[in-house]
Amino acid sequence: MRYPIAIETGDNNHAFGVIVPNLPGCFSAGDTIDEAIDNAKEAIELWLETIIDDGGTVPESKSITEHQANPEYAGWIWAIVTIDLAELSDKVERINITLPSRVLRRIDAAAKAAGETRSGFIAHLALKS
Repeated sequence: MRYPIAIETGDNNHAFGVIVPNLPGCFSAGDTIDEAIDNAKEAIELWLETIIDDGGTVPESKSITEHQANPEYAGWIWAIVTIDLAELSDKVERINITLPSRVLRRIDAAAKAAGETRSGFIAHLALKS
C-alpha cells in the first residue's frame, strides 16, 4: 500500500517533521529528508502493526492531491512510502525447513519448557528479535 507523507522542512536547528495524514497520530522526523522518509516508513509499519494486533482495520490511503488541498499542509514537501502489507500479515503459512537433529531437539525442549508448540516457540523468538 502506498501512503503519502507530508514533510515539514527542517533547518540547521530543526529536524524535518513528517506526518502521515491517512494514519491519525502517525508521525516521525529526521535530520535529512532521506532520514525523515526512512523513519516515516518505520513509523507507518509500527502504526499498522499495532492496528492489526489490536484487531483494527487498515485505513485506505488517499491521494497526495487530496491532502494537498488541506491548507494545514501548505508549503510542505510530499512523498510516497510503500508498505508491503503481506509482511505484516498474520496469515499462517506452512513451511519446510531443514535443521540438524541436535538443534531440533533443543528447540523442542525449549518449546516444551515454555508450554508452546515448536512453531509457536520459533515464531515468538523471531518476533522478539
